[in-house]
Amino acid sequence: MKDADIRAVVRILRRVTKGMLSPYVTRLAYNTHDPFMILISTILSLRTKDAVTEEASQRLFALADTPQEMLRLSPQEIEKAIRPVLYYGVKTQNILKICRILIEQYDAHVPPDLDKLDELPGVGRKTANLVVTLGFNKPGICVDTHVHRITNRWGYVNTKTPDETEMALRAKLPKEYWIEINSELVAFGQNLCLPISPLCSTCPLLKYCARVGVTHSR
Repeated sequence: MKDADIRAVVRILRRVTKGMLSPYVTRLAYNTHDPFMILISTILSLRTKDAVTEEASQRLFALADTPQEMLRLSPQEIEKAIRPVLYYGVKTQNILKICRILIEQYDAHVPPDLDKLDELPGVGRKTANLVVTLGFNKPGICVDTHVHRITNRWGYVNTKTPDETEMALRAKLPKEYWIEINSELVAFGQNLCLPISPLCSTCPLLKYCARVGVTHSR
């Protein structure tokens, strides 16, 4: 992909993904505009299927949707609510630690700052960027496996890790697309640009894509 093609590609992405189901955290953000719920749900989503994340989040938020309420729950209650998300025990402990930090240091509010979010237990660059963009509508680029895979497959970036991809995209992706790029590429990656055997024969972006690393497609 040529750098100049990105505007045309995003226009097509918007059209193609319009009928696709958005990731749960994105839908949660649009419905609640609550940075705390977005943060907690994103933590639950790590290495977990979206449908599992949605069900676990809804069970947990039915019990508690603020830091104060969350700390009134026992670890066992949280674990029961969020099972079967992957590493539910570790995530339970991180959620409780985060709630204590938010209350003690930030007056029970999620800080709208990427670096401060990145310091929270169990929160990395991906989660911090997602909370900043979806929770506060501030510029950030959330790079998950889909964003990393697809932008490299296009040939738009040439990176080895998601963190490298984030920095590369910050340097060249027009800022107007930063917030939306994750949601667009997650939906696109789950439905068309699959990790293995992508649906290249029906892909509306085929003419722009360098197909880097694609050895088999449909």
